[in-house]
Amino acid sequence: MPSASRERGRATRQRLLDAAVQLITEVGWGSVTTRKIAERAGVPFGVIHYHFPSVTDLLIDASLQFSRAALKGPLEELTSAPDVASGVARVLAGLDSSQPDDPATLLLAEAFLAAAREERLRTQLGELLSEFRDAVAAWLRENGVSDSEPTAAVLAATLDGLILHRVLNPSLRGSTLAGPLTRLATEGPDQP
Repeated sequence: MPSASRERGRATRQRLLDAAVQLITEVGWGSVTTRKIAERAGVPFGVIHYHFPSVTDLLIDASLQFSRAALKGPLEELTSAPDVASGVARVLAGLDSSQPDDPATLLLAEAFLAAAREERLRTQLGELLSEFRDAVAAWLRENGVSDSEPTAAVLAATLDGLILHRVLNPSLRGSTLAGPLTRLATEGPDQP
């Protein structure tokens, strides 16, 4: 019986996290309330505080869980490529296939903004991005890029920037940037 109770608790917690993600993308971080989350998750209002100390903690946990999963796709696209040029092209093509109002794009934008105010989110989201950059740097090293760490940082920041810019300018296509970004990654700024 305790096992079934734990499983129900995990399922409820996940419903709350999923509801928070949906609401962040629909109404924005600052407009998500405990009541809205409870209604969306289909749980009694008080259940939220059984699982999370505050609505902010719930929003942070939801954003981190979502971000962790969202970073896996681009990392797999990049690191499964046989070379830097095709890896960059794959990741940029993936960005182009998403819509600027895609929930993933909106959630990441909201999480980045909230991280400026929420220390735990800033710290843990920073750790996730650091892990992403480390994995990209390792892949770049394997592909002969000597400045792998700074190049990984530039590549990650460029991808983040493109995501945010596409919200404002949906016609911006990452695939048109594959050439310059690949040259930067493979030749470096000091090369002719």
